[in-house]
Amino acid sequence: MEVYQKNEILEKLNSLEGWNYSGETITKTYEAASFHRGIGFVAQIGILADKADHHPDLTIQYNKITVSLATHSANGITEKDFSLAEQIEKAFAQ
Repeated sequence: MEVYQKNEILEKLNSLEGWNYSGETITKTYEAASFHRGIGFVAQIGILADKADHHPDLTIQYNKITVSLATHSANGITEKDFSLAEQIEKAFAQ
């Protein structure tokens, strides 16, 4: 599994609106319309993550959900992170 270098990560982030690179992870905070919709979104992320066998760190603050992705087994950011980020983007847009 190829670990991306910083310049590759920043380039790939151009196609993911609102995602940021913070040294060890790619991260985005989503704002749901309400708490229960936010929890529903977290459940969707859980399903996507299990299917991908790749599990993000999630922080829930009322209706704000922060998703942080990194491939811990590779000690960096890989295609698995970007693939799951794209799926999460589609889930939130629904």
